[in-house]
Amino acid sequence: MTQHPTQSPQFFLTAPSPCPYLEGQFERKVFTHLVGDKAPEMNDLLTQGGFRRSQNIAYRPACETCRACVSVRILAQEFTASRNMKRVIQHNSDLVGAMHDAQPSTEQYSLFRSYLDARHRRGGMSDMTVLDYAMMVEDTHVDTKVIEYRRRGPDTFITGKGQGELIAVALTDKMADGLSMVYSYFNPDFEDRSLGTFMILDHIARARAMGLPHVYLGYWVNGSRKMNYKMRFMPQEHLGPKGWERYDHEAVSR
Repeated sequence: MTQHPTQSPQFFLTAPSPCPYLEGQFERKVFTHLVGDKAPEMNDLLTQGGFRRSQNIAYRPACETCRACVSVRILAQEFTASRNMKRVIQHNSDLVGAMHDAQPSTEQYSLFRSYLDARHRRGGMSDMTVLDYAMMVEDTHVDTKVIEYRRRGPDTFITGKGQGELIAVALTDKMADGLSMVYSYFNPDFEDRSLGTFMILDHIARARAMGLPHVYLGYWVNGSRKMNYKMRFMPQEHLGPKGWERYDHEAVSR
């Protein structure tokens, strides 16, 4: 049996590999294991320090020539939805989100595979098996939840897990100061619903209801089109050399 130290965590550095966001750049990551009784507390501290979680690993970029990856968190208690966001909420008013313990299901995996095949066929997760998916959900030592979004039909009364058509899923860590969105996916046939935006808006509403100040969105990469959507959720803070600072888009644009 592998023994993990209970004192200070050990950090490791990956070898350079091509950056998935910026052409011509190479990424390196520093990482540590999140295990044991102190894992939830350590996950909070590391997330607040710019780390992300993947299964029982916490990591952050440590690239030698680039600092484009910036940790982003929404100020949930100050957030006000735009007119377009309100339309997204209205368009998805037939969806009900239910938060459960981190347990995978074949229904989730079927939706996950449809999402990957439609949106990320050449991505690093494209060959994930049902066992890989189960590990992604279950291999956690922190307070991880699965939020299932199901469509409420005219004859459907949703009482809990397993009822109503599954449309989208979010894997989320509940922390002392917010919700951290680890991974989310949705039915690609419903692209017109803007389900990615809807799930972020739902997390903001949940954080507010829980009295939590932040929703962590992971990294924003300036210059990467696939990351631009994160800048729509204002106000937000970015993690820089001086710590978390309120992001002023207008000041940066001037």
